[in-house]
Amino acid sequence: MTTKISGQINQVSNTEIEDSHWKSLYKIGGAAALIVVLVALIEIIITFFPGGGRTEPSSVTVIDWFTLFQNNWFLGLRNLGLLNIIMTILGIPVFFALFGAHRRVNITYAALAMVISFIGVAVFLSTNRAFSMLDISSQYAAATSDAQRAMLAAAGQAMLSVGQSHTPGTFLGFFLSSIAGIIISVVMLRGKVFSKVAAYVGIVAFVSFIIFEVCSSFVPALFDVAMLFAISGGLLSMAWYILITRRFFQLGHPR
Repeated sequence: MTTKISGQINQVSNTEIEDSHWKSLYKIGGAAALIVVLVALIEIIITFFPGGGRTEPSSVTVIDWFTLFQNNWFLGLRNLGLLNIIMTILGIPVFFALFGAHRRVNITYAALAMVISFIGVAVFLSTNRAFSMLDISSQYAAATSDAQRAMLAAAGQAMLSVGQSHTPGTFLGFFLSSIAGIIISVVMLRGKVFSKVAAYVGIVAFVSFIIFEVCSSFVPALFDVAMLFAISGGLLSMAWYILITRRFFQLGHPR
C-alpha cells in the first residue's frame, strides 16, 4: 500500500515538473511571437521609405541590387529577406511551444506541423543569399576592370536565382512554413486550447501567403494582384501572433 502511494506521489511530482518545463517554454514562445509582431511592424514601416516598397522581382537587375547595397546596405539586406530571416528563426520556439500546447490533444498533427516548420526554416536559411550579395556588391564596387565586374555580375545573378525573395528559388521555404501554419491552425480549431478565432485567422493568413508565393514565383504578371494577398496575409498573421501570444502567456502563468 505504501509503495503504491509512493509511486502515485512520484508520478504527480514528475507531471508537475514536466508541466513547469512546458510553462517556461510557453513564455518563451509567447515572447518570440510578440517579437515577430514587432519585426513585422518594422517591415511595414520600412515600406514607406524610399526604396522600401515591394516590386516585381524580375524587374530588378543584379546591377540594381549592387547599387542598392552600395547606397543603403541595410535596405539591401532587408529587401533580400533580412527581416524574414529573423521572423523565421523566431518561428522555431513558437512552433515548439504550439506543439507542447497540443501534445495531449493532437500530438500527431501538432508534431507534423512542427517538423514541417523546422524543415521550412532550414530550407529558407539555406537558400537566402542576402549577406552573400552584400559581399559581392562590395567586390563589384571595388572591381577595376570590366572583366571583373562581368564575373561578379554573373555571380550575383546566380545568387539571385537561388535567394531572391518571392521567386522560384525561395518558394519552397516560404511554402513549407505556410503549410505548417495551416496545419497547426487546423489543430487549434479542433484542439480547443486556443480560440477558434485564432485558428480561423491563422488558416486564412497562411492560405493567403501561399496564394501570394505561387503567383509571385510562377505567375509574375499577377504580382500586383498577388500583393493584395500578401498584405491581407501579413495583417492577419500579425493578428494570429498577437492572439497566440496572449494565450501562451496564459498557459505559462502559474496556477
